[in-house]
Parts: sequence; structure tokens; C-alpha cells
Amino acid sequence: MNPTPRFPHFLHGGDYNPDQWLDHPEILEDDVRLMKKAHVNAVSIGIFSWARLEPEEGVYDFSWMDQIIHRLWDNGIRVVLATPSGARPAWMAEKYPEVLRVDDHFQRRHFGERHNHCPSSPVYRQKVRQMDTALAERYASHPGVILWHISNEFSGDCRCPLCTARFREWLEKKYQTLDALNKAWYTDFWAMRYTAWSQIEPPSPVGQNSNLSMILDWRRFSTWMCRDFIEMEKEAVRAADPSIPVTANLMERFWDYDYFSLAESIDVVSWDCYPLWTGKDDDATACDYAMNHDIMRSLKNQPFLLMESTPSNVNWKPVNKLKHPGMHLLSSMQAVAHGSCSVQYFQWRQGRGNAEMFHGAVVSHAGRDDTRVFRDVTEVGEVLETLDPLLYAAPVETPKVCILYDWESRWAVEYAQTGLSHGMQYHDTVLAHYHAFWEQGIPVDFRDMREVTDLSGYSLVIAPQLFMFRGGIEQKLEEFVRSGGHLVMTYFSGIVDEHNLAFLTDTPHALTHVLGVREAEMDALFPDESNAAVTSDGTAYPVSGICSLLELEGAQAFAIYQDDFYKGTPAITRHTYGEGEAWYLGARLTGESLDAFYQQLAQSLGIPRALDCDLPHGVTAHARGRVVFLENYSGKDQTFFPEGHWTDLLRGLPFDGHLPASTVRILTRDE
Repeated sequence: MNPTPRFPHFLHGGDYNPDQWLDHPEILEDDVRLMKKAHVNAVSIGIFSWARLEPEEGVYDFSWMDQIIHRLWDNGIRVVLATPSGARPAWMAEKYPEVLRVDDHFQRRHFGERHNHCPSSPVYRQKVRQMDTALAERYASHPGVILWHISNEFSGDCRCPLCTARFREWLEKKYQTLDALNKAWYTDFWAMRYTAWSQIEPPSPVGQNSNLSMILDWRRFSTWMCRDFIEMEKEAVRAADPSIPVTANLMERFWDYDYFSLAESIDVVSWDCYPLWTGKDDDATACDYAMNHDIMRSLKNQPFLLMESTPSNVNWKPVNKLKHPGMHLLSSMQAVAHGSCSVQYFQWRQGRGNAEMFHGAVVSHAGRDDTRVFRDVTEVGEVLETLDPLLYAAPVETPKVCILYDWESRWAVEYAQTGLSHGMQYHDTVLAHYHAFWEQGIPVDFRDMREVTDLSGYSLVIAPQLFMFRGGIEQKLEEFVRSGGHLVMTYFSGIVDEHNLAFLTDTPHALTHVLGVREAEMDALFPDESNAAVTSDGTAYPVSGICSLLELEGAQAFAIYQDDFYKGTPAITRHTYGEGEAWYLGARLTGESLDAFYQQLAQSLGIPRALDCDLPHGVTAHARGRVVFLENYSGKDQTFFPEGHWTDLLRGLPFDGHLPASTVRILTRDE
């Protein structure tokens, strides 16, 4: 899908807050000059503008926004128009306190901050719909408006009486009877059984906080409630013109909602990306954010938008470092390489006060255009214009590798009181498996366990810690292997059903015959303990954290444990099933161990890389269309010569093999 059909080009710009500068018209005039100089072609406006747009109830003032949008359009700059529902004005909180959220201690919040609304409040929903409708009717027909930006960074829960009532209604619709709910929640434990729907309250530290099945349903409900709110806003803005796409900006490593579910309610995925670059060995950071880019692309299996990034630093991390020279272009091109159709910033101009006055921006407090940051941003704009005719419509190379990343299973894993109690590190475990492919320049898709998930196009599917089985994933994985696919599954998989109740079978549930092995016990290692999985040729894969005891049921032991009372028993197994092959990693291999394991496996399966060569540590390559992005995060200058003849697209010269630290080279292969 084209993310912005009204303007089918790479977007370059970011969050613009002209309502903070209405008393400085000379600054608003100069902003346009600076935007044009920085090759900015789109900005997001209105994100937190409600108090200016509706200064008192029912009294709208769009005059300032009219002027801003017309001025931008007259200068060739498009608008991503936001709904202001992320922060309501003080008059609303004063007159209608029910619009404010109730926290997990059942206390009503006071006015202030953002993301503080109750999604169930009839008053708030009415006010949001009225505002969205007014915006849409006024601006949807303006040719400069290319995308709706719904609210901002949805997050959190509300436990007010209205949301509690909706939770009960949601549960009653799902389970139909209290007997079914009690069975699903295993409420005979600790006399938790419910005899009336009215007895159910949201989970809370001051109430029910140990029923893991209930807490899992609360996370599902919160996702549903957020989707419902998005759908309400989407319906309001699209009533004026359904051709304008809708997005909502998502966040990294996000926990509160299931993003695969949320993505179904938006047209375009966008997200806010804020790595902390050190300028030294940034391999781990680069891999982490590359995975986030790939997850965002995978949510709808289409290009996404980088909605926010910083051109310099942020102001909310413990240490807020500046980007080293070259890193801004490098990190921006990383997003493009993984499927982004934009590089957008928070923020355009630094504010004079309040919480984000020291957050990085394209334009500093001094308003200068001769700064290092402004030059870096201008360079990115120029590069995007160069790449636009070549890459805007080009997809990321079709991946042959898929990693299962399931939010519901992630919640269940992190709630589980097991070997490493509340420390099974689902996201970081997936990241460790992803790293090997990122390092080799092999593209990766992510899929969850919804019924619509299709695995048939992949050569290799990896399921790290797939604790919960839902959506018929057992049957899909079995068919995948039977039909010639290669599956890698790990410890702590196939243990519970969708209600977070343990299967009364061997684990992994319904797949022991496919894997040829069952997991009998799981040992947790102390932080200072280690083990190793040793292959028949003497190769030792270091192990930490988890060692599962496996019983062979047809599989072969690829590696055995080196130490402890289970020394000599299987640690990694391999089993042929149908036309395919299934591996089981019973132990948590360290990063280097996993990299070595997957490098060997990828080579044996003939999975293509963006560049057919081994890359130095911290250097990776990713293909989009006919272009290969060669990225150096090692903190050191690197020299190597990939096979074939390559041209440095930005310099118009043959690639000479030199890749300085914090540098990207954008290459095309000579015919």
C-alpha cells in the first residue's frame, strides 16, 4: 500500500507546533524558509492543540491553523493532520472530571500531563468526535492534507467505573457464563471463584493481582478498548473523505496493547524511534531498532512511516548523548532500508519551556540554520529526494525467514512465575534470535498466532519461547514442516492454551511428534552459572539462564550438555518430519552461540543475503529494490570488498571498500 497516496513520495519533516509560537509571527514566517532549506516536504500539526482549537466549550478557533496550512501548502509542504485527543484542555477536566483516567489504585487522576483520558467516558468520546468532525469537515478537502494522525502514542489503562463495567460486559460476551469464566480463569485456586459478574474488578495491586489468566484477559480487553477508541476517531475523520489514510504512532518494545491487533484498525503503521547511540560499538542498539522496524513493517506486511526520531538527542533518558557525525544519516537510512517511507522528527523547533524544552530539534532555541544538526537534517532530505524515484515504491526484499512474535504469548511469558520468575525476557530472547540474521544481512518477517497467519512462503520459521499456543498454531507449524519447511523452536514452548491454562499433555503441546522430543523439566541457572551444548565434532555452544531436560522420541541429539547432573543428555535436537526438519533448542544459547548456529543453518538452507560475503562485526547490509544499504555500527572504520562491482549511489563512484565508522553506503550493483 502507498502510505500517502495524495503525495506518493518519501516524507521528510516532523512534529511542528506552531500553536506554541502564535505570539511570534516572525518565527512562523521564518519556519517556512528554514523548512525549504532543509528539504522538508511534510510536517505533522495539531497533535496537542486542543486548548488552542477549542479555547472554551463549543467555541472553535481554526483561524491560526488555516493560516499555517495555507502557508505550508503555498510553499510545497504537506500536512499530516493530527486529532488532539492525546491531551484534553483544562476546562474539560474541570467541568467533566469523568474524562480523566482512574489508575491501578482506583484513584482518579487530576488534570495535567497527556494520555490521561478515559476511553469509555461518553463525554470525552462525544467531545473527541465533535472535534474530529470539525477538523475533517474543514480540512479534508485541502490538497495539502495527506494523512490523518490519530491522537498520539496510545498507552495505559483506565479502571474507572465505566471501564470496569465495559470489562464485565466484554467478559460476559466472551465467556457467556460465569461457569465458563471460572473454568478459564482457574478460580478454584485460593477461593477466587466468582458468583456474579458484579464481583469482577480490573486487576490491581490493591486487589486481584495474582490470577494470571485474568490479567491476560485485561491486557486483551485494554487492546480492544484502545482499538474501539481508534475506530471511533477513524470513523469521524473519514466521514468527510474516506480516501485519506489514517495512522496512529506506535512505540518501541511496547507492552500495553497487542500491536498486531491494533494495526488492523489503522491504514498505515507509523512509529516513534529513539535509539541511544554511543558512537562506539552500537551493534546491539542497531540490531534492536532494526528489529523494531521489521516488526512495524510486518504488522500489516506493508511499508510504514518513521513518524518521530530525533535529529540530535532526547531529554528523557538517563544520559542524553548527541549523535556522532554521520549517525543521523546512518540511522535514518536504516529505517528506509527496512521499509520506511519517511524520516520524520520530534521536533521541528525547540520549545521555550516545559517538559521538552531541551529535547533535540531541527531548529534550536537560537533559530540558526548553520548548525551541525541542521546540516545533518538537510543532508537526509537531499538523500531522500535522490532515492525517491528509485525506492519509494520498492519493497524490502521478500524474506525467507519468519520469527513468531506474539503479544499475548509475550504477556503470558512475562507474567509466568517459573524458572526465571518474571525474568524470561521474551522480547530480548526474540532479539537474540533475530541478531544472527541482521548480522548476515538476511531480511526477516514477524508474524503472530492469529488465525490469518500464513507461514507457507517461508523457508525457515523460528518460534522462541512460544509459551502459549493459540489460533491453531500447532497445526500450522506441523503442516509447515511436513511440507518442507524448517522449524526452530525453543525451551518454554507449547505449555499453556489461550486462557493461560497448562496443557495436560507433554510439551511442546501437540508438536512432540513433529520435533521428535519432549521437554521433561526446565532448570534455571544462577547468574554466575553457565553450561555448554557440545556437538559431536566438539563444537561447544555456551549456555546461560535456562537448561531444559529433553527426552528423545525420534529426534537426534545435535548437541549434549557439558555439565551438571544432566551432563551428556540432549541440549539441541534435530528431527526429520515429512519433507522438512524441526530443531529444538532446549537451552538458552548465548548471543555468539545463536549467531554461529543460525549462520550455519542459513548457509545450509541457501537463504540469500543482501551481499554475498561475510561482514565485519557491527556491519550489516539490507536490500530494498535494486539498492543495498551498507551500514557500519561498529564504531570503527572498516574495509572489505564484496563480490562483484558496486557503485556508491550518492557519490556516483565505484565502491572502494572503505566504510568509515557511523557511515552508510547506498550501493547499486553494476550490470
